[in-house]
Amino acid sequence: MPAIVPWRTIPLWSMGKLTKRDIVVAISNQTGMVQHQVFDIVQRTLDKITDSLANNVPVELRNFGIFQPRLTKPRVGRNPNQPGSSFVIPSRATVKFKAGKVMRQRVEKLSRELKEAAAKKAPAAAARPNGQ
Repeated sequence: MPAIVPWRTIPLWSMGKLTKRDIVVAISNQTGMVQHQVFDIVQRTLDKITDSLANNVPVELRNFGIFQPRLTKPRVGRNPNQPGSSFVIPSRATVKFKAGKVMRQRVEKLSRELKEAAAKKAPAAAARPNGQ
């Protein structure tokens, strides 16, 4: 039987993506709350954010980021199967996200780490003859 590894000890890069379920399990493990209660809180938070954006109200979460509803400009679209025809894609409402200071700094740190890892792999790959 495989050993059970706590969620927070798994490196984030090994996971494909972070899901709402992962968030609920992690918060439940850290706080001791029942997962059902944590799920309800997380869902209500996301619903409130969605409702605010749907009512054209920006959402600011300090050190995380700002969600702002905005309207895209209409633009011309073309069908690759019918090169001669074009049509207007109407404007529509979308959400713009601007990362907060803390998030931006932490992601920049990741960027540096990934660049260093790529730099270490590049000389090793160049040293092998014929790409083997």
